[in-house]
This record gives sequence, C-alpha cells and structure tokens, in this order.
Amino acid sequence: MEQRALLSDRTDNRRRPTLSRDEFRARLAAPRRAIEHGDVATAMRLMARGTLTRYDTDKLGPLPSSGIPYDRAVKMKRTPAAVLVPLIEAQGSFSVLLTMRPADMKKHAGQIAFPGGRMEQGDADAVACALREAEEEVGLDPAQVEILGRLDPYLTITGYEVTPVVGAIRGPVTPVPDPIEVADAFEVPLDFLLDPENHQRVEREFNGLRRAYYAVPYHERYIWGATAGMILNFYDILTGAAGP
Repeated sequence: MEQRALLSDRTDNRRRPTLSRDEFRARLAAPRRAIEHGDVATAMRLMARGTLTRYDTDKLGPLPSSGIPYDRAVKMKRTPAAVLVPLIEAQGSFSVLLTMRPADMKKHAGQIAFPGGRMEQGDADAVACALREAEEEVGLDPAQVEILGRLDPYLTITGYEVTPVVGAIRGPVTPVPDPIEVADAFEVPLDFLLDPENHQRVEREFNGLRRAYYAVPYHERYIWGATAGMILNFYDILTGAAGP
C-alpha cells in the first residue's frame, strides 16, 4: 500500500484525502497558471496585500543575505539551477529533507535550503542537476529517488532561476552532509509544511531596503525566503490553488 500525506484545505482547513505517490505525480503534472515565482514577485504581491508580520530580530533567523534592490534584481542575468525536494516515506507518512548552510559561507550563510545548486555543463537537465547536488551535499543515492514532477521555476534575488524537482525516497534516510556546504540536514513533517496556519507573510528593513517574503518557522529552524516560497508553491499545486 502507498504511504500517504495529509493536506489541509486552503479555505476551511478541513483535512483532504491522503495522497499517494501516483496522486502527487498527477497533481504535479496537471496544467496550472503560468505566473512568475521568485523573491521579487513574492515581495511585490505581499507588499500589495499588506497585513504583513514584522520580523522579530531577537527571536527569528538570519538577516537577508543580499542588499540587492528589487528593481535591480529583475534585470540580472538568470543562472539556471535546480534543487531536490526530497519526500521521505516512513512509518505511514512523508517528511521533507532540508539542509542548513554553514555560518561561514559567503552567500546564504546559516540559511535553510533544499539540496541543490547551479547547473553544470555535464547536467543533462534540471533533474540530473538536482540529483547530483543532493548526492554531493547529503550523500543521497540518485537510485533511491523516484522523480514525481517539478514545481514552478523560482527566480532568486541573486539571479538564480531554480527548478524544484520533487522526488520520493523510501525511508529511513541517513544523510551524510558535506561539511563545506551543509552544516546540518534534518527532516520536517510534510503535513507541517503544507498547513496554511504555518505559512507566515513577513516584512523587515535591511540596509534601508524593505523586504517582504514567506516564512515557515519550525521549532528553532527559520525556513524563509526562496525555500519557503517553493514550499508555498508546492502547497498551491497540491491543493489546486495553482490550477488553470
């Protein structure tokens, strides 16, 4: 029998039927609206809506890693990249494997991310890139991963056009982090990430620039920015909010 994950309804939070791998695959393959996703697009939509939560400097995670203004970011050259969204099946439910970047990295220090990185010349496509990066960063064997589909491309403020590739892995999984790129690897229940009550809309000032972004805090982990944006895109796709 397929392992299954529980989803919450966007409007009234009623629990939906559980999803199997085949159902994940079908929803990821279904037609959906072609809108741009990314740091700038997210910020513009959030600032237009208002009612944002102020960032709590004393309690929450790292500062934004870039002082690039939004109007300059949209003109940057786009660099293809990919991440793996690893869904781990174990004990009747799904969890998601995430990584935390080392505090001494020049870019994105201390941030939480899916395994991934820029595409290299030897990568046949985004799937090959995501699998290679996951193997390099956390020791995940590509043969363990069943590809279920892709989320929408996400453009970061630093110019990376990221393709999130969703893959299912039979658990348990024991990550082997590369200490140069990964300070820690951990799992978060998929139910938690897909619960709209955990989706925050945040704003803060950084170097005189107003920032607006999504966040999905999990215990002491502050999941925000591009990673949180991809999680919300996954939620929209699975619940039909990103439909045609």
